[in-house]
Amino acid sequence: MFLKFKSFKFLLITALVFCVQNIKAQEGKLTVYEDKRITELLALKSNLNRENKLSDGFTIQLYYGELSGANNTIRNYRRAYTDWPSSIEYETPNYKVWVGNFITRLEADRALLEIKNQFPNAFIFKPERRN
Repeated sequence: MFLKFKSFKFLLITALVFCVQNIKAQEGKLTVYEDKRITELLALKSNLNRENKLSDGFTIQLYYGELSGANNTIRNYRRAYTDWPSSIEYETPNYKVWVGNFITRLEADRALLEIKNQFPNAFIFKPERRN
């Protein structure tokens, strides 16, 4: 009886191994048809966000104070850097020099590392939306 059980067990294991080897996973192919205008719109949106002060991005502030100091700061910045746009913003009664409009904090951090060489008091912030 023990011998029959052993041979049955052997046959069962052999059958399972044979079946497992013949099982194949399902294969499929997926084709995505995308309108070319979607890519163009995404690129356009990205460019608008970089140029638009109303975006939710990050900005670097170089100066806060009187107009003459703001003019000197922006002049010095523009001589040293051309990669990121700069502007003078007015908030009663002071002027601010802002640089860049970075989509991600990582982009802003990378720019700040470079800018801090000449403007050690520079810092990153997220400006409030203006309507």
